[in-house]
Amino acid sequence: MFKRGINEKLVLNALSNVKDPDLGRDIVTLGFIKDLKIDNGNIKFDLELTTPACPVKDKLKDECVQNLKKLEGIGDVEIKITSRVRQGASYKLENLNGVKNLLAVASGKGGVGKSTVAVNLALALSKAGAKVGIMDADIYGPSLPTMLGVSEKPRVDEQKNMIFPVMKDGISLISMGFLLDPNSPVIWRGPMVSGIIQQFLGQVMWGELDYLVIDLPPGTGDIQLTLTQHAPITGAVIVTTPQDVSVVDARRGLRMFEEVNVPVLGVIENMSYFICDGCEKKHYIFKSGGGAKISEELDVPFLGKIPLETAIANGGDSGRPVVMEDDGSVAVKEYMDIAGKVASSLSIIKEGGSLKKMMASPLEVNRIDDKKFEILWSDGHKSVYNNRTVRLKCPCASCVDEWTGKGLLDEGTIPEDLQYEKADKVGSYALAFSWSDGHNTGLYSYDFLRNMCECDKCTGGEHKCSSTENATTKQKCSSACSC
Repeated sequence: MFKRGINEKLVLNALSNVKDPDLGRDIVTLGFIKDLKIDNGNIKFDLELTTPACPVKDKLKDECVQNLKKLEGIGDVEIKITSRVRQGASYKLENLNGVKNLLAVASGKGGVGKSTVAVNLALALSKAGAKVGIMDADIYGPSLPTMLGVSEKPRVDEQKNMIFPVMKDGISLISMGFLLDPNSPVIWRGPMVSGIIQQFLGQVMWGELDYLVIDLPPGTGDIQLTLTQHAPITGAVIVTTPQDVSVVDARRGLRMFEEVNVPVLGVIENMSYFICDGCEKKHYIFKSGGGAKISEELDVPFLGKIPLETAIANGGDSGRPVVMEDDGSVAVKEYMDIAGKVASSLSIIKEGGSLKKMMASPLEVNRIDDKKFEILWSDGHKSVYNNRTVRLKCPCASCVDEWTGKGLLDEGTIPEDLQYEKADKVGSYALAFSWSDGHNTGLYSYDFLRNMCECDKCTGGEHKCSSTENATTKQKCSSACSC
């Protein structure tokens, strides 16, 4: 049957209800809809995002379908997700003109695994579909050749004064380690080192790249200043470990970027915890919470926690980093998640947005006791929840009428001793909880969960437990409280 009434205006109006949660604008205004075709009520178009590593691409696609299906006479909807990374800055150096974003990975001190993070982050961006390069700016201690198992030297065109990067698995690489005898130490003064950095920036033919990841040496010295003076860094991430001494040094590194007007995208806590064989318990060998602490203190996003895993060390030694080898690893999942957040942050900067307005996402969910659990968010905040309260607010169709919004759940059917069992991420926008009463169909959006936080900071000390009698008092929880 011929479908009437479906036209471009109706389709775009429906799609304008879909907003990118990071950029804060609808996908039509942002120019994400490309090559729109309408045939007998059937809709087909490309959804062109700002990065292939977009963490909310599945959510955006689902929302497009949901809004289009509301149109009368709609047929099939076919959406192809594509991406075009926007240019982050303009460069004075001609050979950098094809590089859309310069991403610095830094640390305040050595020994925190910064190079391991830089390489795996670059590989995660590449794995998501981006064109990536890595510049090893640690002249005194280059580690890129070992970490990626590369020993060949870059090709040099002496007549044109050009250096061509080494290629490995589709990634462009340059490192002082490619140019020197691996057994010879680099004993150079600052001006010579700065000269090499300028060569890497001005003479290496990087070609077309979405992201050039720059592995900086530890500290806040000449190399960092040379980079910021000769090339506009789009954004930087700070790597730390949970110990107090690492946090203090990371704070200095973060302040340095602020002083030279380089946006700090966030903090990554490396070597955060260890999960032993045969158990799922996290063991915090080097304390815990350092990365979240500095993130909250300095008002920058907390990007994630990288665990201690044998596969990470083995990958760095064998030339096959963990992101290339082990898709089932907890660390790989963290790296892919962090890569998505970093890519989103760079898109926000390009669109003139504020990183402080980014929607916080949950980093981990932990049981406190039989009645409560907590969520650590990417902005450093730690939310506290009562099991039963969260279960009673389940937003699924069997608990809430999807047309009227009226609650269908009988409070009396929910046990007082309800147990939280686990929480799984759904895309990049919600958590699905499993409860001891067998219920597991509720998808709790991040915004919804954040607004439900029962910590004193969010409630102002008011009582928000599941007991109707106690909740009406609006008093601060006490040791006598039943919640």
